[in-house]
Amino acid sequence: MTHVHTPATAAIAGQPIHSMLAQFPNVCFTLTLLTDIAYWRTSHLMWQEFSSWLLLAGLVFGALALIAGLIDFLFRSTVRAPAPAWPHAVGGVVVLALAFLNSLVHAGDGWTAVVPWGLILSVATVIVMVVSDWLGRALVFRYGVGVRRHD
Repeated sequence: MTHVHTPATAAIAGQPIHSMLAQFPNVCFTLTLLTDIAYWRTSHLMWQEFSSWLLLAGLVFGALALIAGLIDFLFRSTVRAPAPAWPHAVGGVVVLALAFLNSLVHAGDGWTAVVPWGLILSVATVIVMVVSDWLGRALVFRYGVGVRRHD
């Protein structure tokens, strides 16, 4: 398949802002799952606090990445054209919605703030995030979205 290079609209020095920012929520939401598991196994309140802060950081950076991604998505028809574009975009919104709901659940007190619903939401967030990221990587490597030509 021939790559049609589609440089990002929201970019700094040619680097897509979306792909730079998207790494932060990925790490934060994955670590949230791990700290939820640690809380479930130990009942140590420190892990619940870590989860809450990780969710907040992931939501802030996720919202910024979503804004940058939406700029590219809305203003470049060549970004919307490939098959994985819409599922990737919807997946990103679903990830943030699940993480926001998870943040509300984690705002509760003690055990019930994590077990079972916080843990279930953390697992669901990570699963949807992995699928959405897989589709996003396909946009870059198969379709050249966010790639600029180096002449």
